[in-house]
Formats: sequence, structure tokens, C-alpha cells
Amino acid sequence: MTIQRSTLKTLAFSTFLLTLPLNAAFAQDTAVADRLKAALAVQGVDITWTGVSGDNSSMVLQGVSVKPAAEKEALPIGDIKLEGVTEANGGFDVATITTSAFEHSKDGVTLNLTPFVIHDANIPAEGATGPLGSMMIYKSAELENLTVKVADKTAFSVDGLAVQITPPADGKAMEFSATTEKFNADLTLVDDAKSKEAIEALGYQNISGNIDIGGTWQPSDGKMDLSKYDISVENAGTLGMTFGLGGYTVDFVKSMQEMQKKLAAQPEGADNSAQGMALLGLLQQLSFNSASVRFDDDSLTGKVLEYVGKQQGMSGKDIANQAKAIVPFGMAQLNNPELTAEVTAAVSKYLDDPKSLEISAEPPAAVPFALIMAGAMSNPLDLPKTLGVHVKANED
Repeated sequence: MTIQRSTLKTLAFSTFLLTLPLNAAFAQDTAVADRLKAALAVQGVDITWTGVSGDNSSMVLQGVSVKPAAEKEALPIGDIKLEGVTEANGGFDVATITTSAFEHSKDGVTLNLTPFVIHDANIPAEGATGPLGSMMIYKSAELENLTVKVADKTAFSVDGLAVQITPPADGKAMEFSATTEKFNADLTLVDDAKSKEAIEALGYQNISGNIDIGGTWQPSDGKMDLSKYDISVENAGTLGMTFGLGGYTVDFVKSMQEMQKKLAAQPEGADNSAQGMALLGLLQQLSFNSASVRFDDDSLTGKVLEYVGKQQGMSGKDIANQAKAIVPFGMAQLNNPELTAEVTAAVSKYLDDPKSLEISAEPPAAVPFALIMAGAMSNPLDLPKTLGVHVKANED
């Protein structure tokens, strides 16, 4: 779907934009500005500005442009204001960083951002040896509104984004969270005929909801735990995801950024097979600890069953019974009787009384990604056992 692809591409780029204020800081002193530019280059971001006004405690970087490692062209984002700048252990603390309101249009899709405000940002000194090394961090941030328009219609908007970060200290992991007050999406702009028909039949032409994210990251050993990633849609349900990884260290992040730079530098149509192999090698540094996907129903399941039933001249209950009968045959291909019985029971329980359905993977010990990739190629049917896959329904 053309509109969806353009919108998603713009949203993906906007995700990067939300991190930009971390990368704009003290620049009145040439030596500091040069060090800042070098530090951002290590983090995979090239930043430039046309001028600086103000003094050493409060200033404005004018005409800022940024180019992330994965992009070929720099993006002008306007002015960035820094207030409450003080020297700290050879680096700098910035009380507040505020971007300008931003608008970017491409392929008929326009992204609008209100000023993004960051509080208590820290820019470490060159050669810093803290848990995050030379990485920049902040303690909180907020964005009043993000809007994506297709032509003159609002396709997607988010209000009240708030981010909280507790930096790692005394051996403790970094804690992070992000919430939104509300998001809205206009699904009438979907241009695929079959999808449009289903959306109208289910009554989801316009949807709204909220997002709630939380987790921890220990930079020293690379343990990353996303404990919550919930997307809730009113009168539909909540899709929740979690995962746990090992090996996601600062060095791993830097290696990924270097690889992105190399890929961005490649001419269009060039052979990227070597980089692909290098990426596979890099991913082998990671290990899998756990993951889950859960859906808590708020009327969506019943609506879908009724819609599918009408398409086939049947009732929603008939479709549910048909699905319950098919599941054991589909699962039998895995040659895993225990999991087949578990999935069959869970699906039947859920379809009889839709409350929640959860798929989880939690091996008894961390599984290296290299082992997962080898298993996927040699004997994929054993992966559910290796990863400790389970399915349950209507449980807290």
C-alpha cells in the first residue's frame, strides 16, 4: 500500500528525530564544538550548524543539520536552544535542550513535530570511562505532538509523549520508560481494497489508544530487558511484547553504527553481500534470553469471527469451532506432541471466552544467536524446544 509505505518510512525517520536533541550541545568554544562533533561521529551522527548565538551558559545553535549513519543526505532541522549549560568533570551538563518546531514533507507525506524538550542532559568528557563510555544521555523528555499528514488529512498523530531515563550507577542497570497520552490513526486512508473492506466492516475507520514502554539495560554486560511494550487500541485490545537479550553492549552498538555507515556509503544497487555476512557475524555476539507476545482482547476477536463468518455464510461461533478443529492438524507438523496439546487447549479456551492469548519463549539458559541461526537452517522443527516455547490463554 503506497500510503502506508510512505507513512511508515516517515515515521521511522521521525523516530530518529526524537533523539536529535541529545546530539546538540555546548558549542560556543571551538575546541568543545570540535570534540562534540567528534563524539557524535562515534555515535553514528554527523552534525553541523551555521552559527552560534548567546553565551557559555545559554545559547542557540543556528541552522542545525544532522545526518545519521544510515542516511545519505543531511536533514536541516532548524535551531536548537540550550539553557543551563555548566562544565562537569571535563564534560557538560545541560539543564534544558529545546528543538524548533519541525516540518518535513516527502512523497505527499508531511511530518510535523512540536518542539522536543529534553531535561538534564549530560555530555561526557572525551575518553570518559563510565558505564556508557562517551555516550550522551538525558533524564527526561517530552513531546507535545507528532502528526503525519497525507495530503491534507491527518493519517496518524501522537499526543503527550513522555520519556524517563535513570542512568546506570553503582553497578545498577539503566531504567527507561516511555508513554503517550493518546494516539490516533485514520485507517480510511488505507488504499488496499480488501483491507479497506475489512476495516469498514469491523468499524475501525478511526482508531485511538496509547503506548506504554518500559525496560532496563546493563551496558557493562549488554543485558537488555524490554519488560513492557504495550500498544492499546480502544474497543479492540492490547498487544503487548517483551524480550530479553544478552550481549547488547556499548561496543556492539558502536559496531552496528559503523556497519550502517558503510552501508550508507555504498552506491545504489551495489553488492552488499559482504556487509550482510558481517552483520550475521555481529549478531552472533547476542544471546536470546526470553520473549513474549500477548493479546488482551477488548471485543476485537468477536468482531473478527463475525466478519469472517459472514464472508463464508457462517456464524462467528461456527468459525471459532472450525479454527479449534484445524489447530491440532497444523501443529502436528512440528512433531511436538506436548506443544501441540498445549496450543490446542489454549486456542480452544481463548475462542470459547476471548480474554487473553500469550505466546512465550523462555529457555532454561541463554541461547546464543549463532545456535538459533544454525538450528533454523538445519532443523527448524526443534527450535520451539530449544527456545522453550509455551502458549497459554486467559491467564494473568
